[in-house]
Amino acid sequence: MKIGIIGSGYIGETAARLFIKAGHEVALSNSRGPESLKDKVRELGPQARATSVEDAAAFGEVVLVAVPLKAYEQLPRAQLSGKIVIDAMNYYPQRDGEIDFQGKSTSEFVARHLPGTRVVKAFNTMWFKTLGQDCKPGTPLEERLVLFLAGDDAGAKQTVSQLIEQIGFAPVDTGSLAVGGKRQQPGSAVYNRPMRPAQAREVLATL
Repeated sequence: MKIGIIGSGYIGETAARLFIKAGHEVALSNSRGPESLKDKVRELGPQARATSVEDAAAFGEVVLVAVPLKAYEQLPRAQLSGKIVIDAMNYYPQRDGEIDFQGKSTSEFVARHLPGTRVVKAFNTMWFKTLGQDCKPGTPLEERLVLFLAGDDAGAKQTVSQLIEQIGFAPVDTGSLAVGGKRQQPGSAVYNRPMRPAQAREVLATL
């Protein structure tokens, strides 16, 4: 699969490594331009390329967005239209400033800004070092750590779930963007709490 990544920070780079290890092609991008990514892409190998943000969005069948949430308005709407967009962004007021989400989850808010996309909230609840070090492809799902996901499109969630399994984690669905999206935000019961599927299901049942 071709995967575009917008944002080359801790989550973006770690996800790129995992996707490549699972056999996918990756286009990595950031706001500074492809020249700033030459060394990183050389290290990632021949399945990686450095591109502009727009080209990464156009390249990917799936596009992972891992930038500060305050930059959501800069996402390339035209190139993302029709794509599965994995929203790995989190809202931190001290970094992003005050944003009025009008009662919606941050992912609902992002989806409204990106009409025509199939947004799935994922890759936002796990610390990047855990993401990079604790993947266990080939082991039974119940023995793996969970990556949570939320969304309104069943097909998009299935695709993202498959990616999660391929890189060595267990997907657990938290619900719609409205419900599950809020369950995955910073400060929630599942945020930055490594757990296996049985525990994850127990926690979600109490919410």
